[in-house]
Amino acid sequence: MNKFFRLAIISLFVFGLILVRYFEHELFSDPLLNFFSSEFSYSEAPELNILQVLRTTSWRFLINTILSLAIIWVTFPSSKIILFSIVFYAFAYTVLILLFWFFISDMKTENYLIIFYIRRFLIQPIFVIILLPAFYYQKKSVKEKD
Repeated sequence: MNKFFRLAIISLFVFGLILVRYFEHELFSDPLLNFFSSEFSYSEAPELNILQVLRTTSWRFLINTILSLAIIWVTFPSSKIILFSIVFYAFAYTVLILLFWFFISDMKTENYLIIFYIRRFLIQPIFVIILLPAFYYQKKSVKEKD
């Protein structure tokens, strides 16, 4: 695959991530979107249907994960890297969604920031921003050793 075509495909997937963020209010019925965009530290927690919030957050994580894995696959077309990324995303999802569920089940004012940051890792494509440079560094360091 030539460099221009690869860059075009990566740009398309990044644009997909941007669209998910841009249309978040239309695509996801998440009461925490409005809550965390306001001055939430002094607010009462919104009435939550916990199952619906978990479902919406999981759906968004899945969409971002698919687009992120596609970016990683086009950038580094290696089955080992893709397999590692899938396992990493599955592990991160499991740990984060359990923590998220634990904290939103009894939403207290002192836990708002914890909930905010756990949710941030679930709904934003932060892991692709971490994994791409890590894989690049690994690729470069393996080349230098050879």
